[in-house]
Amino acid sequence: MKYWPILFLLFAKFSQAQPAPDYTRLKYWAAHPHKLDAADSVPLFLKGETRDTAVDVFFLHPTSFVQRFRKAPLSADIHDEKINELTERQLIHQQATIFNAHARVFAPFYRQAHLRAFFQRDQAANNAFDTAYQDLKTAFEYYLKHDNHGRPIIIAGHSQGAFHGIRLLQEFFDGKPLQKQLVVAYLVGWRIDRNDFKQIPLGTSPTQTGCVLTWRTYESNQIGKEDKRTAEGALCINPVTWLPGNDWSDKAAYMDAPDKRLQKRSRSEIRARVHEKYNVVWVKGYNEVNVPMPGIARLASAIGNLHLLDMNLFYLNVRANVKQRIDAYLVAKSR
Repeated sequence: MKYWPILFLLFAKFSQAQPAPDYTRLKYWAAHPHKLDAADSVPLFLKGETRDTAVDVFFLHPTSFVQRFRKAPLSADIHDEKINELTERQLIHQQATIFNAHARVFAPFYRQAHLRAFFQRDQAANNAFDTAYQDLKTAFEYYLKHDNHGRPIIIAGHSQGAFHGIRLLQEFFDGKPLQKQLVVAYLVGWRIDRNDFKQIPLGTSPTQTGCVLTWRTYESNQIGKEDKRTAEGALCINPVTWLPGNDWSDKAAYMDAPDKRLQKRSRSEIRARVHEKYNVVWVKGYNEVNVPMPGIARLASAIGNLHLLDMNLFYLNVRANVKQRIDAYLVAKSR
């Protein structure tokens, strides 16, 4: 039994959960103003645009932990280089860059829940989601203490990021003093209920501030069973017109999106509307050849579910709207 201390230490080492990220270190941030990262990329055709950083965006990235669906743990290893590289190369590069014309981008790595957790729906999955949220909460608290200094804030997230973003808004903004600093929240690709917030309203115009904006995207005449089942009470905005109505947007209102390398402008004649019954966005004119992530888009197009393109498809419309809302917020604040 003389080896039992060694065996005990080895068991303890491998049985412990992965340590939480240390947000005092830049390596735990997928994007941060104090380092050069993927969020600094700008579409080539926008290189000449005027840029400013009057506002901060706290970006909660969607799920990139999808490997080994049946055998992977439910919480990501924060030090897994492959997961982090995928997060940076695709999610930060193709989503968080939407905001960099007018905001400093803060995007923490976090021990995200595996994609399987959304299907497992048990206590183990709930624990994984709690772990992910606690990391994001810790990162946001660090940001508030060390980097915010009273600056206006945009909260943005897609899919799993939007799921956690609801909780972040509830805990830090809804009916709290910090709500005064909220320019807008883009929480996309997750169902938000009209009763999720007590004081934060759904945005109903292109320049409204202090509101939440949300949508889930399908090709016209397509809808998932789960979204049919949970349609009642769901919030949704048209990310082309920024209106809640059910009319189709004009082709001229769609501003296109860059390709996946942010090199070329992928031109489309997309029209969008909010479905009056299911509270999702339907799009016409979608073409798998001219969207930001064509490989994934082909897969999504086969079933009409454009969840993977919820933000990317409206890249330039969201980018322009960010400026509209920041301008409105700063004007109102100066009065």
